[in-house]
Amino acid sequence: MKSITVALAGNPNSGKTSVFNMLTGARQHVGNYPGVTVEKKEGQCTHRDWRITFVDLPGTYSLTAYSTEELIARNYIQEDRPDVVVDVVDASNLERNLYLATQIMEMDAPMVLAFNMSDLAKRRGLEFDLDQLSQLLQMPIVPTVGNKGQGRSELLDAIVETAGAERKERTHRVTYGGEIEDELLRIEETLGKTDGGVVARYGRRWLAIKLLEQDEDVTSKIRDREVLEAVGRSVEHLRDILGDEPEIVMADRRYGFISGACQETIQSSVERRHDVSDTIDAVVTNRILGLPIFLLLMYMVFFLTFKVGSYPMEWLETFFGALADGITRYWPEGHAEWLQSLLVDGVIGGVGGVLVFLPNILLLFMAIALLEDSGYMARAAFVMDRIMHKIGLHGKSFIPMLIGFGCSVPAIMATRILENRRSRLTTIMVIPLMSCGARLTIYALFIPAFFPQHWQGPMLWLVYLIGIVLGIVAAKVLRLTVFRGETTPFVMELPPYRMPTSKGVLVHTWQRGWLYIRKAGTVILALSIVLWFAMNFPKPPADRLSGLDAQEARQEGLRYSTVGRVGLAVEPVLQPLGFDWKIGTALIGSVAAKELFVSQLGIIYSVESPDEDSPSLREQLRANYTPLVGFCVMLFCLISAPCVATVAMTRQETQSWRWALFQFFGLTVLAYTVTLVVYQVGRIWL
Repeated sequence: MKSITVALAGNPNSGKTSVFNMLTGARQHVGNYPGVTVEKKEGQCTHRDWRITFVDLPGTYSLTAYSTEELIARNYIQEDRPDVVVDVVDASNLERNLYLATQIMEMDAPMVLAFNMSDLAKRRGLEFDLDQLSQLLQMPIVPTVGNKGQGRSELLDAIVETAGAERKERTHRVTYGGEIEDELLRIEETLGKTDGGVVARYGRRWLAIKLLEQDEDVTSKIRDREVLEAVGRSVEHLRDILGDEPEIVMADRRYGFISGACQETIQSSVERRHDVSDTIDAVVTNRILGLPIFLLLMYMVFFLTFKVGSYPMEWLETFFGALADGITRYWPEGHAEWLQSLLVDGVIGGVGGVLVFLPNILLLFMAIALLEDSGYMARAAFVMDRIMHKIGLHGKSFIPMLIGFGCSVPAIMATRILENRRSRLTTIMVIPLMSCGARLTIYALFIPAFFPQHWQGPMLWLVYLIGIVLGIVAAKVLRLTVFRGETTPFVMELPPYRMPTSKGVLVHTWQRGWLYIRKAGTVILALSIVLWFAMNFPKPPADRLSGLDAQEARQEGLRYSTVGRVGLAVEPVLQPLGFDWKIGTALIGSVAAKELFVSQLGIIYSVESPDEDSPSLREQLRANYTPLVGFCVMLFCLISAPCVATVAMTRQETQSWRWALFQFFGLTVLAYTVTLVVYQVGRIWL
């Protein structure tokens, strides 16, 4: 007869003893754990040709090893390696009881959940979707009533099946947020360089979690100074950023995981651990109010981005304008005039034209950091979950989309949280429709150029909203056609609200802002210089310039240049959209980096009008184009082909050039089609 060893875990007062008695009957014996006075109960039963030995672990609320009972329970699971762990939970007090389950899950032990006192939960009006919850937690769930013997056979069946099942890597697990996950990864990497004895026994992730929680028992097992120093640095960093001990924040994230799972699978929950959080969630995640609140908050973010950002943006425009005027005024006449043009038109016109919008970028990132650090963004994903389900995705797909508002490259990497390949590919394909920070430079140039100040915030909000709506529609079409198949469920984590720390918000804002500055100082600078040469060479022959005044000669020289020729070649294709050859060349340049659209337009108009008293770029755009064309430019840049870095990341994450090219050309065709319709309809109406 084959044998199975089962550890029976659970909170005090969860009915664990009654379940133990139900399973083992009179076949029990009692002793003590070695070296301590804590009682150790064991019992046996037979089921389907299996002899099953049950070890009743001490009742604990968690496995943090603060008490002898917790340490015994944890060590037994981690070191004795039972074939199955049955966690007995009070089904009428589910959220608090599942905290222990999340910690056992982190130990990667084969598990079965016994929903005990299920009759009491039913009397209290709780209805469980056990099939969905079982998928979310990746373990069997069996309703039981221990003191009445109900569920015994079903629980034993689940134990036998779990013991005989092939071990699979757990894909649904508690994630602790970007800051903590980064530190866990650093600790894991450091552990990988040390003696593998402890690491092999406990696993790198579990060790990293316990070390970051400053678990004394686990810390005492680590002898490597490099690991302990790395942990110390991580703890100090997280204290500064989060304004609290890592252990407290990690506990909150576990409850967030539990709360999200319960929100999706329980019709009415009586458990209210986080009173303040739940009171707020009753409003912000409300089925009717949740989406309008999310849209209103986004509207406020975009309104403040323009309202507050307009002042420092004007200061930077004045600074770069004065810098260009100063170089022009004091440059020795007749000495290396090409170098003067390169500095003024190429470097200042290109890089300066991008850096002007840094205040708007920083304000947007700061607002998003506030919403993320407070815990609201998790609610936004939860609100969108209902919409995402209707298009064949899970709300968790919205998390990479939210990251896409900063940059598409890390957003595509973030799709790794999605287990289902079809859902992941769908999400990757539509992420570029979320307006990244680079596109904000285009919006920040065109919106003030064509729309009065009281319309600037609403216009930015509208552009972002169009991207979200198009992303949802595109995802639905892809799920119905290219990526047909069932949606894999995920846990939508709802961590309790926290007051963001000023240091944490500033660090997150600066990290994203610095990437923008670094890009302007490297990629944009280099490409701006290349574009300047492409706009100035080759020079037209003298006979083509005869009889032209200075302004006409400059325009003819620009048309004759490499950029001019490319622009004129694509102009017939873009004319139905209302675009001329200047916008066409800027669109081609933006494929390398979206910010280059602004740089290239700045260089074009600087080359065309190099005088000190030349109007600003916005004024020149206003003089040459209509508000309808300005809106269509933003619309095309929103939808069109992503930058080369995004294409490369799509290739890397999908392991296929086919999907990368499908994304590139598919979005380009979509951009052309939508913009064509908007422009042609707009010409009729306006």
